[in-house]
Amino acid sequence: MKRITRGRALSMVCSLAVLSCGVALAPSTGAAQESAAARTDGQASEIPRMSNGKPDFSGVWWGGGDVGGRGFRPGSARGAGGPSFTDLYQPWAKEHAATLTDADDPTLRCVPTAFGTLNVRFWDVGAVGQIVSTPDFVVLLTETFHGYQLVPTDGRPHREHVPPSRRGDAVGHWEGDTFVVETKNFTDDTWIWAEGRVSFHSDALRVVERYRLVDPDTLVIDATVYDEKVLTEPWVVPTQTLQRAPFDQIMPLDCLGTETYDLIGGVGN
Repeated sequence: MKRITRGRALSMVCSLAVLSCGVALAPSTGAAQESAAARTDGQASEIPRMSNGKPDFSGVWWGGGDVGGRGFRPGSARGAGGPSFTDLYQPWAKEHAATLTDADDPTLRCVPTAFGTLNVRFWDVGAVGQIVSTPDFVVLLTETFHGYQLVPTDGRPHREHVPPSRRGDAVGHWEGDTFVVETKNFTDDTWIWAEGRVSFHSDALRVVERYRLVDPDTLVIDATVYDEKVLTEPWVVPTQTLQRAPFDQIMPLDCLGTETYDLIGGVGN
């Protein structure tokens, strides 16, 4: 499908939805209820699957709209009354965080986050990402900074010979229809979030994510973030529910660094 703009794509989807609704209104109420029950019962079998029978996460995933646009879900740092990553700082970490400002935000220099501003890791500092699933690897593609992560699916151990990196080293395995990803071996020069939200971490950072499809167009991600050098206890990230976007490719939104010089000077004053 050729993608021109998200707005146009959404308009096309809405138009198709109206036609679909018109057809769907034809059956009786009882028939509609029976159909809904059948969909619920057969939910697990209806999700897309790869040749090996495991769920296929392939597609573009977002929170329902572009940042600031209709349907956009901004995410939550705290969730339903729970603590955020920085709420769990050890005393020394809280003192250190107080010495940092917006101008220290690594993303102003085109450095990615270690986690994600909207609490979805494969979005990084953006609000949309793409997944390509194969039996051997799950590929996580990030629109902003055009980053990526290759996740083997066979449960292999982490690579011991690779140096630490800003997005870490990821390995995955299946637990039924849930794909579990563990990422570690991070550098300590990134933040958990962006947008000037001070959220430094240490090189002991470790992230465990659980991906599952609840239906063909809904992806749920649960994550827990560990950092024994910085946190008093692991941070349980609020559950994130993503929707399949009405387009099939993300855009390259690169960062050169030059466009942020004025911003760095501005927040430093």
